[in-house]
Amino acid sequence: MKLLIIDDERSIRNTLKEILEFEGYEIDLAANGKEGLEKAKAQSFDAIFCDIKMPDIDGIEVLEKLNEAGVESAVIMISGHGTIDTAVECIKKGAYDFIQKPLDLNRILITLKNATDKTSLVKETKILKKKVSGIHEIVGTSEAITRIKEMIDRVAPTDARVLITGSNGTGKELVARWLHEKSNRASMPFIEVNCAAIPGELIESELFGHEKGAFTSAVKQHKGKFEQADGGTLFLDEIGDMSLAAQAKVLRVLQENKITRVGSDKDINVKVRVIAATNKNLLKEIEKGTFREDLYHRLSVIVIHVPTLAERKEDIPLLIDSFMNEICEESGLKKHEITDDAVKELQTQKWTGNIRELRNVTERLMILTNDVITKDDVMAYASPLFR
Repeated sequence: MKLLIIDDERSIRNTLKEILEFEGYEIDLAANGKEGLEKAKAQSFDAIFCDIKMPDIDGIEVLEKLNEAGVESAVIMISGHGTIDTAVECIKKGAYDFIQKPLDLNRILITLKNATDKTSLVKETKILKKKVSGIHEIVGTSEAITRIKEMIDRVAPTDARVLITGSNGTGKELVARWLHEKSNRASMPFIEVNCAAIPGELIESELFGHEKGAFTSAVKQHKGKFEQADGGTLFLDEIGDMSLAAQAKVLRVLQENKITRVGSDKDINVKVRVIAATNKNLLKEIEKGTFREDLYHRLSVIVIHVPTLAERKEDIPLLIDSFMNEICEESGLKKHEITDDAVKELQTQKWTGNIRELRNVTERLMILTNDVITKDDVMAYASPLFR
């Protein structure tokens, strides 16, 4: 178990550290609220002890900022000047408990055990939910990612069509899945189509379905993706690679909410929310004549741009920690420590493969290094060709 102690009194920090290390806990220290916030955001702690009376940023403000940043550690507030009102305020703002100074050893250990048990239970519940839903969290506290999360919360409950833009590997599919997950259609299907992976001659059959005998290999009736997604969400990934002929038919569906299977003249009503994504600049594709302007306007009621990793390097520490946790869950590897200079070295990388590349590098470092990942390890193994 890993704990963080935030207190401006060195004697309190050191006393707590000695007691808790004797009980088998791993301890990190912070001498003020600012340092504590930085450490809590960059690393994962099972519990945090936080003093209330501190210069610059007091404990209540630290607690509020931890909540805003989505830090899941149980926070135990400590104070030598506590009142019932202060304790109630702390609990209302999300603290697990409030302990008055002078600190009682038994009270600390009992509170800590209960807090870490609760943290473990919350983590296990989230892991189970993630396994059931197959959806990962959108990790990050950068301004760009915060805007995207706010946009998802605002747009998801509506039926507005959304166009998601961004480079390969930035997490466009994850944004689409959360738009579905937080919508009123969450209990209905989420169907994904990679428009770049389907040959042009098969895209219409894939999207709209076909009747038996419609073409040589059509040995039985097939429901297309629009029908499969009826009542739910259809995610058209890499929409910029769709042929003009298929674009025209998709436009008709968006206009009329009807599809016609290949080999049939019967209309089928569908009620589907369409979310599209592309790594291309569709306005330039329109100028080149490879994308329909009327379809672009139908798809782009809401536009969400997902930034490259280079545009959100402050999120790299959180992403690394998240990836390590995922990799440990999936493969049973022991979670590694990573030094500050190793993280800073990773933040200097170009990351042309974005989030996807960072996850691969994190897994590579966990496999090829010992318990602690250093700057030298990053310099040796961050490149896919190694150095």
